[in-house]
Order: sequence, then structure tokens, then C-alpha cells
Amino acid sequence: MNTPINEITIIIVLYEEETNLVLQCLENIKDFKIIIVDNAGNKLLKKVVEKKFEIYKYVLNEKNLDLPKGFNQAVELCDTEYILNLQADCLISSKDISILLKSHKEYDNCFIASPTFYDKELKLTYNGGSLPEKNDKKDVLNLEGDVCVETILLSTILFKKKDIFELGLLDENFLGYYVDFELCRRVINKGGSIIQVFDAKAQHLHGQLKIKNYLKRTFVRNYYYTFDELYYFFKINKHSEILKKLKKKLPNYIFKSIINLFLLRPTQSVYYFSKTVAFYKFNKFLNKKN
Repeated sequence: MNTPINEITIIIVLYEEETNLVLQCLENIKDFKIIIVDNAGNKLLKKVVEKKFEIYKYVLNEKNLDLPKGFNQAVELCDTEYILNLQADCLISSKDISILLKSHKEYDNCFIASPTFYDKELKLTYNGGSLPEKNDKKDVLNLEGDVCVETILLSTILFKKKDIFELGLLDENFLGYYVDFELCRRVINKGGSIIQVFDAKAQHLHGQLKIKNYLKRTFVRNYYYTFDELYYFFKINKHSEILKKLKKKLPNYIFKSIINLFLLRPTQSVYYFSKTVAFYKFNKFLNKKN
């Protein structure tokens, strides 16, 4: 199978990933045109990467613009028909990228083609599934062939540049979670198909933020997730119940954040604090909308 090197640009948005992880990811795709957007502005990493690999465009952002803005920034810089968005914790071969492209071309109305994910032990892991308002469980699909799904993880997706522009790129109000659900929801509403390709395989380390500072990692994970869940359901007018439940828990969260701080349990303190901040951030957002 011929490798479609000239048809695809691979975009990677980084934020505090370890150098070895980035290098491992790039080794498999080094023959492709690659655009990197680093939201951590890591000059040292850029120097190490460019010493080993030829990178088409390498953008260092002075501050963290979050995943959606970094993604959109990278897409704007692409000049090929197809784009493969790849997270640094996903390893995919040229052969599997070729299979993705072939599948994208063969299926009618295909907007997104994505591989089947495996872990380090070669066990199937989650990728495609249902929209969260229908089923919030992330059950692993036991596939025997390609399948059309409602949602796919943003981690490894192949699409056409013109399609994503016509759809409207990623919603930059999201921070990093639920943005893939919202994208897929728009794809479906426009009549597009999302295909999880069985024969295209990738290794994916799920949901492991690479932020070194454990307190910052705890805050980012829970703040981003809580805000994005509220915002996703706001977009489909189903956020009221979730917001109501969170508001009810808020006094307890504030109390636990303070108590755990005094008990020298900083991780627990930051966890409850992040939920509280997300609540107030979302309320501020709602007030601007009203």
C-alpha cells in the first residue's frame, strides 16, 4: 500500500508532554508533513525535536491557548487536502494512516475516519461510541469490521480541510474535554459520517495528562472537565440539572477544599477547589449570555 505522504498534513497540539513521548510519536510519522503547535511554548523541546526531525511548521505559543484554539491554529496553517490530528500519546504507523485515508475516500459522506485503539498490552480500548446525552458510558466496541459511530475521540482523526472549515472548526469556548463530542454532534447534524476503521490501529494512552506538577495536573483535569461538561450540555439546552446538582454540592466542596488544605492534603483540596472554580466560571459565562 502506497503511503499518502503528500496528501496529508499531521497536526499535533502539545502542552507539557515529556520529550521522549513526543519523539516516540514523531518517529512513526517522520516522513509526513508535520505541524506542531506547543501551548507550553517549550523552546528546549522545539530544539530537540527539530534536531531529529524535519518539521514543516513549529509554533510556540506564549501562553496556553487550550486544545481547541491550538487545533484551529494548526488547521489554518495546513495546505494539504487531508489533515490528521494526532495527540502525542497516540502511536500510529504510516501503513495505518494509509488505511485511514483509503477508508475515508471509500465511504460516502465520510467526514471523520479514526483508527481502533489499543493499549500497551494490545487490548482494545475506547474510541468510538454514543453521544453523552444518550449514553455516558465509554464502553469499548468489540469490532469485527468498520463501524459508523456517533462520536470519536479527537486523539487521532483524519478529515478534509475544506470539511472542517465548512463546519466551523472547533468551538473555542471548550477547554479540552467534550470538544470531540460537540464536533461529532455537528458532523452528524450536517449529515456527515464518522467511521471507526477496524484495520487501522493505533496505540493510545487514555486520559493521562502529561503536566508534571501534580497539583496543576489535578486542577486542570477537573476544572476543564467540569466546565466543558456544563458547556456541552448548555449547547443542547440540557445543562440546568447538572448545574443545579453542582450548585447543591458547592458548600460541601468549599468546606472540603479548606479542610483538606489544613490537613495537608493538597491534592484533595485542589480537586474540590477546581470544581468550585469551574462552577463560578460557567456562571460568569451564562451571565454574559443573558
